[in-house]
Amino acid sequence: MNQSFGRRHPVASLLLAVCMGVSLCSWSVSGVAATPAPASPARALPDFTDLVEQVGPSVVNIRTLEKQVQQVAGPQNDGQDEEMQELFRRFFGVPIPNAPGQKRPNRPQQQPEEQPRGVGSGFILTADGFIMTNAHVVDGAEQVVVTLTDKREFTARIVGADKRTDVAVVKIEATGLPPVKLGDPNRLKVGEWVMAIGSPFGLENTVTAGIVSAKGRDTGDYLPFIQTDVAINPGNSGGPLINMRGEVVGINSQIYSRSGGFMGISFAIPIDEAANVSTQLRATGRVQRGRLGVGIGEVSKDIAESLGMSKPQGALVSSIEAGSPAEKAGLEAGDIILKFDGKTIEKSSDLPRTVGSTKPGTVSHVTVLRRGVTKDYTITVGEFEAEKTAGKGNAPGTDKATPSQASQLLGLTVSDLTEALKKELKLRGGVRVDAVAEPATRAGIREGDVIIQIANTEVQDTKGFAQLLGRLDKSKPVNVLLRRGEWAQYILIRPR
Repeated sequence: MNQSFGRRHPVASLLLAVCMGVSLCSWSVSGVAATPAPASPARALPDFTDLVEQVGPSVVNIRTLEKQVQQVAGPQNDGQDEEMQELFRRFFGVPIPNAPGQKRPNRPQQQPEEQPRGVGSGFILTADGFIMTNAHVVDGAEQVVVTLTDKREFTARIVGADKRTDVAVVKIEATGLPPVKLGDPNRLKVGEWVMAIGSPFGLENTVTAGIVSAKGRDTGDYLPFIQTDVAINPGNSGGPLINMRGEVVGINSQIYSRSGGFMGISFAIPIDEAANVSTQLRATGRVQRGRLGVGIGEVSKDIAESLGMSKPQGALVSSIEAGSPAEKAGLEAGDIILKFDGKTIEKSSDLPRTVGSTKPGTVSHVTVLRRGVTKDYTITVGEFEAEKTAGKGNAPGTDKATPSQASQLLGLTVSDLTEALKKELKLRGGVRVDAVAEPATRAGIREGDVIIQIANTEVQDTKGFAQLLGRLDKSKPVNVLLRRGEWAQYILIRPR
C-alpha cells in the first residue's frame, strides 16, 4: 500500500477531529481512543447573598459620644504672661489689651459639646431592643447612639458591661426588631466558611467572609477564642460572626495587627460564652464568677517528668490567698489541680474558666496531685474579687545558718526557719536559702527563697533537708518547690 506521508486515513482524520473538539483525549497503542477519566466534581464557592438578606437587618451600627468643654481664656489666665505684657509696655507704650483691671467685652459662656468618640457594631438579641456588643465599644461613653439598617437612630442605655469577657448589652426603646438566631460554636469546624457584618472604619453594613482558622485560642483568662481569617478592622468590634446556616456563632472582638489594620488573623468570642454573660448582665447588670483564691502557673514538661506524671497537665498552685476558699479547703502551694468537679484541667487556663462559670456558694470537688499522691478535696466556691498583689521581698527572721552538703551538690546554703516566720508564711516547715552558687544560680533560685519541698517530699528543717539530699539520684534533675514572698513555684536543679 503506497501512500504519501502527509495523507491521513479517513477514520484517523475523523478521530482527530473529535479529539480536537474535547478537552481530554488519549490514544491507545492501536490508535483507538481510550475512555476519558471522569473529572472530579468541582465545588462551587459559597453564595452569601441569602445570609446577608437574612441577618443583615439584625446588625446595627453603634456610635459613642463623650462630652468635652472648650477651654476659653478667662480672668484666671489674664495675668500669666508677664513677659508679653512687658513687651507691650516697652515697644508700644500701652498695656497689653484685656490686661488685669481693664474692661473686657462680655464673652458667651461655652457649653459642653458632644464629640464623636468611636464607632462599633452590634446585633439585636430580642425584638424589644436588647443589643449585644463589645464592652470596649461602650466603655467610657457619655452617650451611645444605635443606628438600624433602615436608618432609624436611637439613644441606647448601657445595661451592663463585662470587661473580662469584653461583652456588653445595651437597650433601645423599640419593638418589632428582627433578632438574630444564635448557633452552637462547638459545632464549628476548622476550615468552615463564616461571614461577618459590621462597620469597619464607620462604613456601615460591610460584609466580609472567610474561614475558621482555629478554635480554642488562648488569648484571655476566661474565653477560648475562635480564630478566623475574616477581614475585621476597627469598627467591626461587637458585630456578629455568622455560619452558613445564618446563625451567630461569635462576636468579632480582636485582631492581630502590627499596623492597626487587618492582617489575616481575627478573633471572635464564642456566642455560648457571651450569651451566658449577657443573661447575667440583663438580670443584674453585672457578672458573678466563682473563685478559689489561688495563683496558678503552667505545668511544664520537665516539671511533669520530675513529678512522675505521664504528661504535662493541670494547673500548678503557686500561691494561696489568706482566708480564701482554697486555704479553708486545705489546698497548698505546690499542689497541681488535675480536676474540678470532675472536669479535667488540661492546662492552667482551663481552671479560671471552669471555676469562673461556677456559681459562688457551690460546693465543688477538687482533685490535686501532692508529692506524687492524688488527693480529693471539697471546696465551697467563693465570689470573684480583685486579685491581691503578691508580696515581694525575702523572708526575714531565720536561725543561724547550718552548712550542709547542699552547698556542694546544689550550690545552696540553707538555714532553719524561726517559728515567727513559719507563722507569718503559714508554713509547717522549710529551710531558708542564705547563699546561692552554681547550679542553683543557673536554675533561678535566690537568696531569701524558702524551700518547702524537694524531690516531691516535704522539707521540715535543715536536718531533714540534708537527709533528702543523701537519697537523691545525682544523675537526674531534682525538682524543688520554693516560696518567694507570697508565691510558690517549682524549679529544676541539675546537681553537679
